Amino acid sequence: MNDMLIEAEGLHAYYGASHVLHGIDFSVRRGETIGLMGRNGMGKSTLLKSIMGLVKPRLGKVRICGRDMAGRSPYEIAKLGIAYVPEGRGIFGNLNVVENLKMAARAGVRGQRDWTYERVLETFPRLAERLHHGGQQLSGGEQQMLTIGRALMTNPDVLILDEATEGLAPFIAHDIWRICGLIRESGISSIIVDKNWKHVTQITDRNVILVKGQVVFEGTLTELMVQPQLLDQYLGV
Repeated sequence: MNDMLIEAEGLHAYYGASHVLHGIDFSVRRGETIGLMGRNGMGKSTLLKSIMGLVKPRLGKVRICGRDMAGRSPYEIAKLGIAYVPEGRGIFGNLNVVENLKMAARAGVRGQRDWTYERVLETFPRLAERLHHGGQQLSGGEQQMLTIGRALMTNPDVLILDEATEGLAPFIAHDIWRICGLIRESGISSIIVDKNWKHVTQITDRNVILVKGQVVFEGTLTELMVQPQLLDQYLGV
């Protein structure tokens, strides 16, 4: 079993003539939770989209479970056990909660079916109360729960969560962080992007800060806290 699930090496990505990622190295091991941090416009979402095949890197490698997947289609990458919860959520508004969840149900790449429909509803009791509500009828927080639940129904090895609590009420955000903790405890690897570094770092094994498409810090919370100038300079604390 390959312990290295995602390995990006020397990634350069562009939007037109705009050079966004400048030779980034990034990795995720099995069971590891990574916090990806930095101010807006620093390349976090572009890195995630480059991993998922939504942005084609101009240079560099992306290996998923040891396989070279740079430039491959998103569905091919998803089939290797990578689930993506994008900023903006991307639920199907014309489908109800049950339909959104069950359409994604499948075994993981190792045949695991740890995350069943019943387990998802147990984890997200608010969704269990709204099974026949259309996606467009849900609040922003409920939509985020639905999108995470739908990703878990694929029984992924890695869950990528972009802007975990963006725009959510504090009590809903608290529930999302609780769920992120449960996902970590279940053994699924995660990449979590969120502006609230204090919450992110409470559940991560390792943290990466991006500035203008380059890695300026990589390490544990303990290593980050002994460099308070980084918090002030790069995270706006």
